Amino acid sequence: MSDAEQHRTHEGGPTEARTSPHAPATTEPPTPAGPADSAFVRACRRQPVPHTPVWFMRQAGRSLPEYRRVRQGIPMLESCMMPDLVTEITLQPVRRHGVDAAVYFSDIVVPLKAVGIDLEIKPGVGPVVAEPVRTRADLARLRELTEEDVPYITEAVRQTVAELGDVPLIGFAGAPFTLASYLVEGGPSRNHERTKALMYGDPELWRDLLDRLAAITSAFLRVQIAAGASAVQLFDSWVGALAPEDYRTRVMPASASVFDAVADTGVPRIHFGVGTGELLHLMGQAGADVVGVDWRVPLDEAARRVGPGKALQGNLDPAVLFAPRQAVEEQARRVLDAAAGLEGHIFNLGHGVLPDTDPEALTALVEFVHRSTARA
Repeated sequence: MSDAEQHRTHEGGPTEARTSPHAPATTEPPTPAGPADSAFVRACRRQPVPHTPVWFMRQAGRSLPEYRRVRQGIPMLESCMMPDLVTEITLQPVRRHGVDAAVYFSDIVVPLKAVGIDLEIKPGVGPVVAEPVRTRADLARLRELTEEDVPYITEAVRQTVAELGDVPLIGFAGAPFTLASYLVEGGPSRNHERTKALMYGDPELWRDLLDRLAAITSAFLRVQIAAGASAVQLFDSWVGALAPEDYRTRVMPASASVFDAVADTGVPRIHFGVGTGELLHLMGQAGADVVGVDWRVPLDEAARRVGPGKALQGNLDPAVLFAPRQAVEEQARRVLDAAAGLEGHIFNLGHGVLPDTDPEALTALVEFVHRSTARA
């Protein structure tokens, strides 16, 4: 994930029997034969796995000295448009930590830039939009996104997938609400007052804005999937600012349309937001196969809220990684114990890796989770 991410910080198939990730599987899972049969993808599909898979949001980023070296002097948005650099950065945490999945290095505002929105990512601030979108005339500036707008995405995903081999690549995009907040506010916001003023004050324009952003996001995800991404994650970093009823009526339909738009691809779809404990049930209904959970809600309680038929992802507090290794393992064990009854579990943090995190702590955590959950 990107520098900007640091500043924004059940319907479905039949219910399957819940099994503990600490107990041997009833049938030994086959040896991975490509990304589609990896532990990560199998967990997304709630299938038996050889161990609980691990990846970290923002695992490719400022916590790695090798990342800082290759990014030195290159602006964030420019780096996202350099396929060789994107491939190198995406691969770095896989090499160093041995994680079970890579996440495509980009930024959630890349598709907005690609359709002509004048924006930049300011260090220490995040995305800043030169002309915020607040009227119907402004909406006209948001045109459709096509594959021709982002050839660098196709090239980077293809060559990254080729380098990864059996390790799956997770594509990602920003959800309509979070993208709308950046566009309406003109940048990061603590209270989202202009966003909510538009949402309540001009519901028709708000609906049209989210529908337009849903179409852009869907196209952006489909480009990544067509180029070889094995799964996709929709980041709704700011949606925790909403009350459940506002989310249900004013936001969820747009997010659901994104998941519907990529359903025919067959790749697992992950839905993640920050501060969304009160929204988990609704997020489970939006159409994803996996619901990401931040660190505020234990996974067993999150499973109750989300309902059956979904895998869960999460949810160690990123700040725990600053504690001594024994304390990190104790807290990781709490997460794994809470996940013992889940239909499928992907171990992750409850948000992105903090920039000052010791990379060795992440490597040790991956090893601990793999060792603790290995099936006989």
